[in-house]
Amino acid sequence: MERIVIHSDLNNFYASVERKLHPELLGVPVAVGGDEEARKGIILAKSEEAKRCGVKTGEPIWQAKRKCPGLVVVPPHFKEYMKYSRLARAIYAEYTDLIEPYGIDECWLDVTHSTKIFPKFEGMYVGEGENRHFAPAYLTFLGDTLRERVKAELGITVSVGVSFNKVFAKLGSDLKKPDGTTAIPFTDFKTKIYPLPVSDLLFVGRATAEKLKRRGIATIGALANAPDGMLHSLLGKAGDTLVKYARGLDDEEVRPMGESGELKSIGNSLTYPSDLTNLDEIKKNLYVLAESVAARLREADLGRADTVHLWVRYSDFKSISAQKKVRPTVLCGEIAQHAYLLFCERVPQPFKVRALGVTVSGFDNNLTQLTFDEVGGGYQKRERAERAVDAIRKKYGYSKLQRGIMADDILAAHNDIKGTHLIKPAKFDDTEPAPVPPPDDD
Repeated sequence: MERIVIHSDLNNFYASVERKLHPELLGVPVAVGGDEEARKGIILAKSEEAKRCGVKTGEPIWQAKRKCPGLVVVPPHFKEYMKYSRLARAIYAEYTDLIEPYGIDECWLDVTHSTKIFPKFEGMYVGEGENRHFAPAYLTFLGDTLRERVKAELGITVSVGVSFNKVFAKLGSDLKKPDGTTAIPFTDFKTKIYPLPVSDLLFVGRATAEKLKRRGIATIGALANAPDGMLHSLLGKAGDTLVKYARGLDDEEVRPMGESGELKSIGNSLTYPSDLTNLDEIKKNLYVLAESVAARLREADLGRADTVHLWVRYSDFKSISAQKKVRPTVLCGEIAQHAYLLFCERVPQPFKVRALGVTVSGFDNNLTQLTFDEVGGGYQKRERAERAVDAIRKKYGYSKLQRGIMADDILAAHNDIKGTHLIKPAKFDDTEPAPVPPPDDD
């Protein structure tokens, strides 16, 4: 049976919530930013007015204010963002229980079997028999119904895509922003989708788009019509997946909240109050990041990871990334040590590091057995110790138990990255393996 999948994307989410908290900001260019004095002064989200001035997510606040002299920057209020996210999902839950979050501000909904809950609509279908499909006008009607409810009840806008699979629904929600509905019906999806840039397709990041462009593939249609096997030779399994998506063959189900899909990587990054300029500082802060990554990996129960990624951003905002295959591990110490060795190999001295990120990938899902070397080396004992630390911190707080390497660094010892950072899924080919900062700010 043909599905009806909706993707909802709350527009300029952080900035929109801030305007609900501060109505006097309505119509004023607004941005949500970090602590400028503490060097975390980057733009996390911005309003439409700020966007029209050229303000971009991730740029320094001082640079954004230079572009937009009237810009009002407010600090983030994460509890309020979570509150409004839950309120939006409560509205969606009145129509379906198949709701899959994609970060704090986006969700997929499968409403195939709950169309009777929506208001009546004449002309749901076009065609007959095997050629009968949901009418484009009906898909638009469903999207508009949800969009208008969110706006009326929460006072924030949402962009909506409606299609027969998740990938095209997500693409549709990106096409009319803010506050729009785009239907991509089965009957003419090629007309709507194929002329679009290949970078508009879910999971095609900058690096992949450049690789495809060099092969003459600039549009989604060109990707869909690429010879079988060409994309596999270029991108491996990811290439096979992208061709499938472009051809409209995505059949992935919308998972109910609480059922997570397969995680490809786990990581965290951090911007520092002042530049890190020596290896001791680097090592301590890589341990802080590795603590979070290892704890999240154990919590996810994905087994051990066989690849460690390092991301480094310099004081001039240039970045590098590197990765290496390692003996499968869930241990903080091993992850940190691999990241540190990557840093020493790739970053020449002197250096001024503004931000660091550590990510792991290549999970074995608990299927790989320990070797004699690992058993003899005390791997199991160290893993039990780290799991015990997890339990103690969960009960008594992060700062109650610390590694000796952080003993003389108060900020590092109390920096609970796992407990304070929001995570959003990333693209296949993120050049920065650390997680994407708060929501995709349209």
